[in-house]
Amino acid sequence: MERDDIIEYSLDAHHSEEEGRKIRKNIVKVTIILTVVTVLEVGLGIWGHSMGLGRFIIVALFIGMTILKAGYIILSFMHLGDERKSLKWTILTPYCLFVGYLIFICLNESLKLFDLRPFFE
Repeated sequence: MERDDIIEYSLDAHHSEEEGRKIRKNIVKVTIILTVVTVLEVGLGIWGHSMGLGRFIIVALFIGMTILKAGYIILSFMHLGDERKSLKWTILTPYCLFVGYLIFICLNESLKLFDLRPFFE
């Protein structure tokens, strides 16, 4: 027996070529942005010390770029970028604060357990 209360939305998808171009352009933009940030991370890992950056600065930049990538992935792949600005900030702010809190706890506890003062010099 076939149910008549289920609507099959895939059969009702009528996309024009213009909408398809817009979707493909967005996919290419997301790919380029994430690739550039990843290349910057790899370059920082390879040449960071030779550029005279301290280890603490390199780690801080890695964490910052990782949070940037994670936020952009949330905005694009979870379709949060299509929402209002207040909803974006409502969702992303606790996430960033929680990650910062975890980093603080990890660093604070590691300073208590081990002598990591040379790491921060």
